[in-house]
Amino acid sequence: MNINAKVKYSIAAVLSIVGILLSNLYLQWCQNNLSTDLALKFAFSWHTEKFLLGSLVLGIFYLFLISLAGSWIAGTTFYSVFVLLIGYATYLKMLYRQEPIYPDDLKMVTQFDLLKEMIGTGPFVVAILIVIGALGIFGWQLYRSFYLPKKRQIVRLSVLAISFLGLVYVSHFNDEANILRKAYNRTALWIPYSQQMNYYNTGFMGGFLFNLRVEAMEKPENYSKKTITEITEKYQPTKKEDTEAPNIIYIMSESFSDPSHLNGLEITGEPLKEYYAKAKQTYSGKMLSQNYGGGTANIEFEALTSFSMELFNPQMTTPYTLLVPKMEQLPSLVSLTAQRGYETTAIHPYDTSMYKRKDVYDILGFQKFLDQDTMTHTDKMEKNPYISDKAAYDEIMDILADTENPQFVHLVTMQTHMPYGGKYKTLHYPAQGEGNMNSIGNYLQDIAYSSQALSDFIHRVEQLPRRTLIVFWGDHLPGIYSDEIQAENEQIALHETEFLMWDSQNKWAFDPDQVTSPFYFAPNLFERSNLQLTPFYEMLLALENKLPAFEKGMYLQNGQWQSELSLDKQTQEIYEEYRLIQYDIVQGEQYSVDKKFFE
Repeated sequence: MNINAKVKYSIAAVLSIVGILLSNLYLQWCQNNLSTDLALKFAFSWHTEKFLLGSLVLGIFYLFLISLAGSWIAGTTFYSVFVLLIGYATYLKMLYRQEPIYPDDLKMVTQFDLLKEMIGTGPFVVAILIVIGALGIFGWQLYRSFYLPKKRQIVRLSVLAISFLGLVYVSHFNDEANILRKAYNRTALWIPYSQQMNYYNTGFMGGFLFNLRVEAMEKPENYSKKTITEITEKYQPTKKEDTEAPNIIYIMSESFSDPSHLNGLEITGEPLKEYYAKAKQTYSGKMLSQNYGGGTANIEFEALTSFSMELFNPQMTTPYTLLVPKMEQLPSLVSLTAQRGYETTAIHPYDTSMYKRKDVYDILGFQKFLDQDTMTHTDKMEKNPYISDKAAYDEIMDILADTENPQFVHLVTMQTHMPYGGKYKTLHYPAQGEGNMNSIGNYLQDIAYSSQALSDFIHRVEQLPRRTLIVFWGDHLPGIYSDEIQAENEQIALHETEFLMWDSQNKWAFDPDQVTSPFYFAPNLFERSNLQLTPFYEMLLALENKLPAFEKGMYLQNGQWQSELSLDKQTQEIYEEYRLIQYDIVQGEQYSVDKKFFE
């Protein structure tokens, strides 16, 4: 090797190391709301060891790309674009949802419509052009790599094999014997109940690695067929008289919540006037949402299965994509109603591929799935890009026209989905406070229309000959409130949405202080409606009586919110039984299914 070649490779090596360190620093910067001070302190003062470990992983990935392409320029270009976009996505997700990017989020890279709506058409087009350019350069160099001289080819393939094996080893980060994990554990403080704090404490790369593949739940020490059998025999509900099965309608309303409950925001008018007119006539109140600004699929998972996200390992960030598609069966309200002779239909006025809903709905037991391409009613309101709530309710009414069989319909709405700016020409509910008041004003108009549509739908349902039960709830708050508004509110206030249950032929008492979790919806509905309970629902009602609402780091006990779970002996026993049953279904042998615990 001549001197010029040595100098050339030395410069490339130095530039590569500097680029890797800068890329890791950039990810920290994006994660910390573009705070240069926090990024520099993390890397060079507070957590230097973890920063270097993260840089090592990025370096392995970088070497893999260079060796795969057979070109330093092509590998560097693709690596730079990849990190640039991951950092930008992290910044946006932290801004809107207070959550970092997880490995599973990378599966959404093909959701072009959603990405365009989230970041705007202009930035989306620019990003696509940059990606196409990087892929073009990478692809061309990959083709040329097959014609490299023999010695360079040997070096290339050797580095490719070593870096590939390195990435495979890194992917097993959560194995107890993993050396990289042990190196992190020397100084890392893992916080299971807060992914945001995990990323802050261990860096973007540490948090990202922590969320690589892992079991859904830790195996309880006393898990066995005998233990599960004892639990299933303990809960035996009283047989109830057979009556005509009512229709059951589940409505998960995108971002539906009451902004007037937040400090730091003044609203003119009552956008939820129509909603409260109904809510105060029936069983309704606050629902505890796992997330702020997102997490729709997780709330849906809880509501349909009655299993709690709190019991999962923290890395099980999205069961719809990480867990359910791998299962053959998953007991749910859907499978239960199907067993009882219901026709089961899911409606989501958007893309079927979001959160793998098509696969998930099949496993849950839905017989039909209507989306934006198969719905009959697809009207939109003004410049709102999403199908309206009114159109979605019209779709439900078409299904309820079948009076021969009872219907279970589950609707996930889209009208009130972000982005909010520019949806409506006239805003009837102006707001004042810190932040983007235009987005908030459009959101207020959105929920006002949604509130009116729900009220009209309830009125139409009451005219049906078959008794119809409605469960309506908002999945989470929208991620549109400024840091100043968020700082003025307790954590719980940013996680409470609205819910109501409605019986078209009976009135249920209103409790202004009612708070619940979505996994209690089904047992609560069945009990109030005098429908036959399952043993599983009996167990949940016993738990709800002691622990009315909970998620990770948020537990309602004796009327007070706690950050840690502290249970008396009786409540602890029920809670452990619930945990054992959930493990049995999602990770174990499903002994409880054989014992007909969900029938």
